Amino acid sequence: MNAPAAIEVRGLARAFGEVRAVDGVDFAIREGELYGLVGADGAGKTTTVRLLAGLLDPDGGEARVLGLDPRDPRVREQVGLMPQQYSLYGDLSVGENLHFFGRLFCIPRAEYRRRVDRLLAITRLGPFLDRRASALSGGMYKKLALAAALLHEPRVLLLDEPTNGVDPVSRRELWELLYEFVGEGMAVLVCTPYMDEAERCHRVGMMNAGRILDEGAPAELVARFPHETFTVEGGAGELDAAARARLHPVLEAAPEVVAASPAGPTLRVVVRRGAAGALAGRLAPLGARLAPTRPEFEDLYLARMAAGGAA
Repeated sequence: MNAPAAIEVRGLARAFGEVRAVDGVDFAIREGELYGLVGADGAGKTTTVRLLAGLLDPDGGEARVLGLDPRDPRVREQVGLMPQQYSLYGDLSVGENLHFFGRLFCIPRAEYRRRVDRLLAITRLGPFLDRRASALSGGMYKKLALAAALLHEPRVLLLDEPTNGVDPVSRRELWELLYEFVGEGMAVLVCTPYMDEAERCHRVGMMNAGRILDEGAPAELVARFPHETFTVEGGAGELDAAARARLHPVLEAAPEVVAASPAGPTLRVVVRRGAAGALAGRLAPLGARLAPTRPEFEDLYLARMAAGGAA
């Protein structure tokens, strides 16, 4: 991708008392790119978004959005923000919320009508114009919040966990909307704790404790993963709940295991390359065996979290 950078972050830092919520973060997002900040709660994702939206002042480093300081009023006209928490007026209807944001951005009447008609068509909210925002389902509410964030046709879109609490069908529809706008050249930053959503991004930054542990295209990150992955199975294949409860502490204590996590009726483990034989020897007396499997993005993330970012 040779598109210019819409967002550039260098050494960005922000603390709240003794807590360094963002601790020397670096990344860039190009126009027409969907970039994911991936991490658990408390990783620093929301603080990063608020810094980029000009809602917080940094303690160190710098951020540039479309070449300007995020606090510059000219930037705010070009940035759409969909915060994690509620951003709409629950006692207003779908149509009234959109009308409010249209007036807020001083959009001329004819232009407002054109934009609203398009957003209602792609979000399929047209039949619900008179429904109060507080009466919408989780997925419909998020689509209305996205429409409000896009009403002024921003060049940059910041989304903080947009699918949190949303049903699977609405999640898929929201991501389809994002691809459509990215295809038109918009730069999108999406924060998510979901590994399957991380794999849908062009590039990701894996974040923990305010720092970026690793960055790159999800498939490329997985391709250079240095460890091996296995599922732990019982004699009959699947492990019952008692077996999983008995084996999980053993796996967590084994020096060969980088990370271990439940995976349906089995347990999934990341093992240091070349050490699977030693681990198999530990498991055999417990009636369990290792079955090789392909690494996934979640394996990579859990391994990096366990190693504090080291490979």
